[in-house]
Amino acid sequence: MGELNGSASLLRIFIGEADLLGHQPLYEALIYEAKKNGLSGGTVLKGIMSYGASSRLHTARLLDISQDLPVVVEIIDTEEKVQQFAAVAGTMIETAKCGGLMTVEPVNVLFFQPKG
Repeated sequence: MGELNGSASLLRIFIGEADLLGHQPLYEALIYEAKKNGLSGGTVLKGIMSYGASSRLHTARLLDISQDLPVVVEIIDTEEKVQQFAAVAGTMIETAKCGGLMTVEPVNVLFFQPKG
């Protein structure tokens, strides 16, 4: 992980909280794999409502507690590293046999500094 300022890319991976790669949550496997591959940063965001290609509604309403809420995994780095990792992530999603959506967009990094 080096300095990341200016032009970069943001990979977003939309999956379900219950999606597994083996016995590990897929979102966790993706973050560990991104770190192992030296990408600059990653975050998992949990949603409260979604639907996707299957048109199945996932919600966290009080009367309808879902065990498969939407999860977005965001990975940021240079365009080249993000594109390389997108291929790895795609293979992981296919192996997990779950649905999903991946997008990449250009971003402008204004600040990137480790704590301390």
